[in-house]
Amino acid sequence: MNPVMRWLHWFGAPPNFHAFATRWAPWCFILALPLMVFGLWQGLFVVPADYQQGDSYRILFIHVPAAWMSLFIYGVMALNGFIALVWRIKLSEVLAMCCAPIGAGFTLVTLATGSIWGKPMWGTWWTWDARLTSELVLLFLYLGVMGLYSAIEDRRAAARAACFLALIGVVNVPIVHFSVEWWNSLHQGATIRLLGKSTMDASMVAPLIAMVLATKFWFVGSLLARTRAAMYELESGKDWVRRDLENS
Repeated sequence: MNPVMRWLHWFGAPPNFHAFATRWAPWCFILALPLMVFGLWQGLFVVPADYQQGDSYRILFIHVPAAWMSLFIYGVMALNGFIALVWRIKLSEVLAMCCAPIGAGFTLVTLATGSIWGKPMWGTWWTWDARLTSELVLLFLYLGVMGLYSAIEDRRAAARAACFLALIGVVNVPIVHFSVEWWNSLHQGATIRLLGKSTMDASMVAPLIAMVLATKFWFVGSLLARTRAAMYELESGKDWVRRDLENS
C-alpha cells in the first residue's frame, strides 16, 4: 500500500479522526474569529467608499468570500465523494455529507447578499443572469445532496447515492466561475486575482483577504465538528465510543 493510501486509511479510522477533530476544530474557530472581526471592521467602517458605487459596495466583503466558499466547499464535497465511491472510506462519505449543509449556507448568503447589492446597482433584486442562475443551481445541488442522503434509510447506501449526485453536479462549478466570461453578464468581472493585476484598490485587499481566510478556517472548524458528531452517531455502540464516553 502506498503512503497516501496508508495515511487515508489511518486518518479514516473513526477513533483517529475523532482525536484529530477534537484537538483542531476549536483552534480553527479561534483563528477564524479575529480574522473575521478585522475583515468586517476594516471593510465596513475603515476603507474608503468606492468612487462609483459609494458605500453600497461594502457588502462585497461578505458576498465575495461567501461566493468563493460556495464553490470551494462543493469541490471538497465532490473530492470526498470520489474517494468514498472509489475506496469505500466511511470517513469520506461522512465528510462529503457534512460539507453539504455548510456549502448550502454559504451559497444562500451569496445569493442574499448578491440580491441586496444588485438592487441599487441593477434596480432589481433578481435577474436571470448567467452568474446568478448558475449559483442558484449550485444551491439546488447542495439541497439535492442533502435531500437524497435523508431519503434513504441505509446510511452507507444513502451516502454513496448522494456522493454520486455530488460528482455529477461538479460540472456546474466551472460554469459558475467562468459565467461572466462565457456569456454577456450584468455581474461584474473579477476585481482581485491571485495571478495577475487586480483592479481593486490596495486598501480594500487586506480586509477581503482576512475574510477569505476567516471563512476557510470557519469552514474547516465546522466540518470537523459536524463530522465528529456524525461519526459518533454512526459508531455508537462501538468500543472506542464507550471508552471515550467513560473518559469524558
